[in-house]
Amino acid sequence: MEESLIPAHELSGSDLIFSIGVTLVLMMFSAFFAGSETAMTAASRARMHQLEKEGEGEAAKHVNWLLSHREQMVGSMLFGNTFVNIASSALVTSVLLTLFGTAGVAAATVITTVLVLIFCEVLPKTYAIANADRTALRLGRAVRVAVTLFSPVVNVVAWIVAMILAAMGVKSQGLVEDREEVAHEELRGAIDLHHIQGAVQTSDRNMLGGILDLKDLQVADIMIHRKSMVLIDGDLPPEEMLDRVLSQPHTRLPVYKGDQDNIVGVLHAKDVLRALARAGGNIKAVNVLSLAAKPWFIPDTTLLADQLRAFLQRRNHFAIVVDEYGALQGLITLEDILEEIVGEIRDEHDVPVSGVRPQVDGTINVDGWVSIRELNRAMNWNLPDEEATTIAGLVIHEAQAIPDVAQIFAFHGFKFEVLRRQKNQIMALRVTPPDAAVASHTP
Repeated sequence: MEESLIPAHELSGSDLIFSIGVTLVLMMFSAFFAGSETAMTAASRARMHQLEKEGEGEAAKHVNWLLSHREQMVGSMLFGNTFVNIASSALVTSVLLTLFGTAGVAAATVITTVLVLIFCEVLPKTYAIANADRTALRLGRAVRVAVTLFSPVVNVVAWIVAMILAAMGVKSQGLVEDREEVAHEELRGAIDLHHIQGAVQTSDRNMLGGILDLKDLQVADIMIHRKSMVLIDGDLPPEEMLDRVLSQPHTRLPVYKGDQDNIVGVLHAKDVLRALARAGGNIKAVNVLSLAAKPWFIPDTTLLADQLRAFLQRRNHFAIVVDEYGALQGLITLEDILEEIVGEIRDEHDVPVSGVRPQVDGTINVDGWVSIRELNRAMNWNLPDEEATTIAGLVIHEAQAIPDVAQIFAFHGFKFEVLRRQKNQIMALRVTPPDAAVASHTP
């Protein structure tokens, strides 16, 4: 056993100093690779993009290139870090084995683990994650050079991994997420996180979230339902039509003939007043129906983002919503879409949210046709709207039946009591939110 030990005097002082120096250099490289990977993955894409756009120098350009080649960057950093850690560990083991014999193996394991853990992993990664953008900008050029050098090896490793996954029945394409969906989720997550931390106000969070929601919402989700529409009968005498126009807070009103599904035009209050002024105030001399503009019909499945673009292109802010059979479903205006983004827009002629009546005991009386999204915005609630559009529809969906009057249901933390029902329609509900329910049970 003694013959297997290498005497310490065979390791010269210069060799010892050289080995220690090489070990320190390798550990510095290990810290570089570990810190760079952390900094690049934690760096703000949005800020780097803006810095490059504003011409802040080459540093941001290098970082953006690395972020757009994330797989290659991460693979290169892992390869470099693994290589130098193994090399430094082998070198330390060799030195200690020469100095202390077989006992040096245990000592090398402990010393290498402690040194690598503290100086090559925890310290650089902690600094990098606390100063991600600054570290990424400083190291971007060097990391890009390393990625370029290591790319051939990383590509071979990636090919081997792909072959192994294929043999296991896993498609590598399935590992790539939809970039657009990921981008939206990242934005939504960042907004919610900043809101929780107090950096973003509730109104700003709702506004930014509303913009992201446009691509997922259809016209039917936010339209004014036909039961809430104010219509004008085209067969009414001119005097009654004028009274109807002037008594409403809306400037545009659909006109029907015979059946309410038969919309023949859209009457603008300004057009009526101009015609009345030209007639010297004699409403009988005005053919009110001839002032109505041609109605614009759109399907209820139209995406909000598409409808917003259509409003802007046609310079028309009012559309009639119909289903696949052409039956009237409701109407939508440009203001409705803007309110979905910025929240309720009110002027001196607007009325409070119709169909929602808060009670002194904390409960809310809600008409069945009120949309869930409108109710959530008005009351700052978070009721789900994936399976139903209106509050009555939500209750029917959860109950899996059309409930009777006085029936009470509890779901999503709320209590719902049916107040009024007409045939198969829920006309009114009493909603008890969680805070009101707690307050009612507090002695």
